[in-house]
Amino acid sequence: MSLTTAQKKIVVGSFLGWSLDGYDIVLMLLVIPSISQLFFPSGNPVFSIMATFASYTITLIMRPVGSVIFGIYGDRFGRKRSMVITILGFSVATFTIGLLPTYATIGIMAPVLLIMIRIVQGIFAGGEWGSGAVITMESVPKQKRGFLSGFLQSGFSFGFLLAAIAFDITTVMFPGQMFEQIGWRVLFFTGIVPGFVALFVRLSMVESPMWAAKNKSGALERSPLRTVILGKKYRKEFLLCAAIMTGLVYMYHGSISILPTYLQQFGQFDKEDVAKIMICATASSWIGMVITGWISQKTGRKKAILFFVTASIVVSVPLADAILNKSSFVFTYVAIFAFVVSTASGPIPAFFSERFPTQVRNSAAGFSYNAGLIFGSWSPLIALSLMSSVEKSLIPLALGANIIIGAIIVIIPTILSKETRDVEME
Repeated sequence: MSLTTAQKKIVVGSFLGWSLDGYDIVLMLLVIPSISQLFFPSGNPVFSIMATFASYTITLIMRPVGSVIFGIYGDRFGRKRSMVITILGFSVATFTIGLLPTYATIGIMAPVLLIMIRIVQGIFAGGEWGSGAVITMESVPKQKRGFLSGFLQSGFSFGFLLAAIAFDITTVMFPGQMFEQIGWRVLFFTGIVPGFVALFVRLSMVESPMWAAKNKSGALERSPLRTVILGKKYRKEFLLCAAIMTGLVYMYHGSISILPTYLQQFGQFDKEDVAKIMICATASSWIGMVITGWISQKTGRKKAILFFVTASIVVSVPLADAILNKSSFVFTYVAIFAFVVSTASGPIPAFFSERFPTQVRNSAAGFSYNAGLIFGSWSPLIALSLMSSVEKSLIPLALGANIIIGAIIVIIPTILSKETRDVEME
């Protein structure tokens, strides 16, 4: 069953936005070891890295605020309008980071300004997923939801892949100390380019047909988020979704997001090798999410999620050990690690959108998705703390144990959730 031109624009526009979200957000992850001393100078390198990671975490925990603001806006005034605003907001924020003066120039105001921009970026980014996920699921045929859910969700990893490629190119163009002086700034400047591409596509999109019909009939909710959280009808579904996302976020950011620091700080990999390994990891994660989304259309959303999360428990420690020990098969191990550990979220855009009606879907799906970041986003800092407190031989165990914690958090609410593959959205 092929998609119409209007449906293709919606799918592409949503995918590009989520890709840009991944690109912009994770640029910080790739440069943390390089810029930590520029904004948080300290005699203890681990402290500087953890402080810089905290600025990254702040972006993640501000996303729920953005999902509330733009979720309500999307339910009241349309998904498309919300998506145009969010794409502009976090693209400009990323570009601005490249302009920031360092601690050596303006002292304590350098990290303060960095944190302020990351807060703003988190708010705009928080509204991105909800609007993009629901407009896609509301616009495509039921038989396509699983595959397109994985495709849409893979956008974040695709953005991560592009960021890793940009990082690789930048380290070649600005080798050694030149990267600390100017290279990292160029990297952030590039974030504006895909932003304008995504904006161009979104301006040509049509509005969600389901939302347009509700708007025309006057059936929209005046206070959609209050209806979801305070009303008994949707509260259980909201809480289960938030719990699932807490575990999935914990797993993703405790594996893929921390991988550059894991390799460089604990494995003493060169920057150039880290860039190439991250290209491999993010490409595997990107493909994996598409596959898990497709599998969810065949087996059901719950079975697909539970299979990959359970597999993560089995492989996380041995693969983390093989990667850290610089095995000759490191790229193979990284590809398997990323494919298994980071891709269980492929069915999530469909799984969440199918649980709520149109008049509250943007608020409910968007906020429950981003609510998982409130606790799940602390995973990198917890992993860093664990890995820094044990001897080198136990570092892979510390990383793997952290991933297993996230997996257990996912399993329980997923089992308690209802299957939604065959639901007729309305």
